[in-house]
Amino acid sequence: MEAQSPPPQLQQQEVEQSVSLQDCLKLLKGERDEQRLAGLLLVTKFCKSDDLVSLRAIYDAVGPPFLDRLLRTGLGKGVVSSGSGENRDAYLQLSVTVLSAFCRVSEIASSEEMVSKIPMIIEVMSKESALPVLEECYEFLYLVSAASENGLSAFYESGGMKLLACQISNLADGSQLMELAMKLTQLMVRKLSQGITENNHLSELPIIVVSIARQFALLQNAMMFEALHLLSAIFSSEYSTSLHDAFHVIPNGNWSNHIRDGVAAILQNRVAPAEKFEALILAESMVSIMGESWLIGQINLPNVQDPIPADRCLLLVLESSRVEVAVLLNELAYSKYEASKSSSLTAETIISKQQKLTIVFSLVEKIIKLISNISETEGHLIDESTFTKAIKGLNETIDVVLEYLQDAKEHGQKRGNDLLASVRLVGSYLAETPIACKDKIKELLAYMLSVEGEDESSPFYSVCFLLPMLCQMTMKIEGCKLLASSEGYKSVVDCLIKLIREHRHGVEDNGCIFLACDTIMNFLLKREQFHFPEDESTFFNLLKALALWTENTSDLSVIMMASSICALVFDFTSEDALLNHPDFSSSCLTSLSRLIARSLASWGQDMSDAAKPEMDLLEIVAAGYSRWANRFPQIRKAVER
Repeated sequence: MEAQSPPPQLQQQEVEQSVSLQDCLKLLKGERDEQRLAGLLLVTKFCKSDDLVSLRAIYDAVGPPFLDRLLRTGLGKGVVSSGSGENRDAYLQLSVTVLSAFCRVSEIASSEEMVSKIPMIIEVMSKESALPVLEECYEFLYLVSAASENGLSAFYESGGMKLLACQISNLADGSQLMELAMKLTQLMVRKLSQGITENNHLSELPIIVVSIARQFALLQNAMMFEALHLLSAIFSSEYSTSLHDAFHVIPNGNWSNHIRDGVAAILQNRVAPAEKFEALILAESMVSIMGESWLIGQINLPNVQDPIPADRCLLLVLESSRVEVAVLLNELAYSKYEASKSSSLTAETIISKQQKLTIVFSLVEKIIKLISNISETEGHLIDESTFTKAIKGLNETIDVVLEYLQDAKEHGQKRGNDLLASVRLVGSYLAETPIACKDKIKELLAYMLSVEGEDESSPFYSVCFLLPMLCQMTMKIEGCKLLASSEGYKSVVDCLIKLIREHRHGVEDNGCIFLACDTIMNFLLKREQFHFPEDESTFFNLLKALALWTENTSDLSVIMMASSICALVFDFTSEDALLNHPDFSSSCLTSLSRLIARSLASWGQDMSDAAKPEMDLLEIVAAGYSRWANRFPQIRKAVER
């Protein structure tokens, strides 16, 4: 069966186009520049941008040398034979137009001839005469930069970031020019993330972010999502933390509001899960830069006339984070305990989920801090209804995390950064509401204190994360009973010993040290009201650490804290018992004697102003000394000296 002939009208168009292309090619291959110029003008009239075959033929016909001379003539750096000064702008515009068209062919875009023209095109863009072809300039730069690493490097090294920073704020919202500028920025971000170049143009990135944030807030089309992808790539990059200070001093303060508007728009609409997560990345970054209060603020959405509550973003971020936590923990639990060896879940997939978990955990932790601060301050940043919803969302999130930890406990899993992060989140929340999840905490406390990170040889960070909660908890008898029955006091003592050791080696973390001290002191002060463990070894090790901690310090708060704990430990031991212990030396007892003597020396009518804030601790030491001084003759001798 014969193929059907095309309609006569289409046949005529094909003939005309064929004739036009052949005529054009003849002109382009002519010996005189006038012929080539005429041929290029014909190219701009009939050649379609998607006709890659014709574009390739035309490029081969005219040749790179003439194109280079034409561009240089437009820049005033060369002359085509028919050129004159008055035609320079026309040559410039013609040159840029055909170059951007040729670069739609990827082989041409990646050629050395095109890469070498990037500095000249950037120079063109600084000229007023380039305004009619500014879009073609951006298209050329994007196509050449995207076609090869050499092109991208040339754009970067020719000041591409500076160009974008200078021009992007003047580009119309939602325009093709803005889209091309965003695509170029995306390429730059990729190159910076690869570490191929020195990050010596990072100062321009915040300026670019301001304009992209505006697109994110104002547009309701595909470009909004392009802005989302680009912003999340910038804020989740390795170098983002080095930009935080720069973001603080950006003159345009609306940029952070624009990002909040965009985040709210994404989270309250039906979008793909990946895009919702990118919105959470932005939210977490903004809270890290601007503070937790960024979550509360006026929201302005396109085509929405009614006012939107200022706390809408807070609730949207919390609810989305709660859902992500539940999904990620469920997937991680499945991959650990139920997935078969033949499962498609790879180690890279699991690591990716753990990294996502870190982001949403950070968001939830920041929301906990925000709600805590709001509850402690006067005024009404959020109303009672929002406060209740936030507490409910946090409770549900913590319940899911505790179930994950319970599952890990039942499967004998104690090591993992995901488990450690879970313990940290639970500790953050329960430090603010120590009575929450009381039964589950009673069951899981010993396990949580035993959790180790991937790089730990023994539990340490898990205890540090729980110290604020434990300090609150041990203010009541029930908390002390739980710490005793779970043997959690051993974990706290071991943690304090390690903190003191690190402090002696120049790693200062006085916050954690004093939290551990307060927890131990609460525990010791109430020892007669519950079944106190007979565990001299643990507390003798603590005495040795306290002696080392205070040996060369003049910090009165350290001296009083250490001596008050020692005074409480001395209540259930004696000098003979200490000296008979195989790991306790007489030199250590001498150090403790000096410690008690130094603390009691500040007692009396001539008490210094520095000692007055430590009066409560001083009273503990003095009362303890009166109880056990007869059992510690060496300490008594030092005090009376």
